[in-house]
Amino acid sequence: MHIGIAGNIGSGKTTLTRMLSQHYGWTPKYEAVTYNPYLEDYYKDIPRWSFNLEVYFLTQRLKDVMNIAASEETIIQDRTIFEGVHVFVANNYDMGNLSKRDFDAYMELFEVVIQTVKLPDLLIYLKCSIPNLVSHIQKRGRDYEQSISLEYLSGLNDRYEKFISEYKGDIITIDTDGLDFENNPEDFARITDRIDARLFGLF
Repeated sequence: MHIGIAGNIGSGKTTLTRMLSQHYGWTPKYEAVTYNPYLEDYYKDIPRWSFNLEVYFLTQRLKDVMNIAASEETIIQDRTIFEGVHVFVANNYDMGNLSKRDFDAYMELFEVVIQTVKLPDLLIYLKCSIPNLVSHIQKRGRDYEQSISLEYLSGLNDRYEKFISEYKGDIITIDTDGLDFENNPEDFARITDRIDARLFGLF
């Protein structure tokens, strides 16, 4: 089984991936962030490095979904290949960070890749407001993320809402504003109760 966790930068995807993997005994699959060779350069000069970064991410996510498809384990994935394209690449194109030539080349590559990829069995979307995203980003203190603009985050949030509204698979949307599922067991239980109901027919 393939469970995907979707959400903007700072929405809590990695934390929830870790917690759900521990709770259910699922195998976590984390996004390539700490060892991404383009990420720091990207946040210093987004237009220069957008195409390089997005191709790198697409390659890593294709490897991930191929490994997931071949596995008999239940795997929970921190961000999916679909939002990488329909949210992040689309947002960079809209903001002028990707030229039309680079965007068209990327999308042609994606259309070839996506023919071999299935939707997750369940997508869990973490919806989060801009003020809370900023607070979470500041709290975790990654130097390269501190320069992320509000315009960039807002564009991503708008793209996520569009992506989720058009998504064709099974999905649970969790509004994380006001939740502290990392430190409050009751908030975490609210999430697992919804997952139990959807996957196992409980409650």
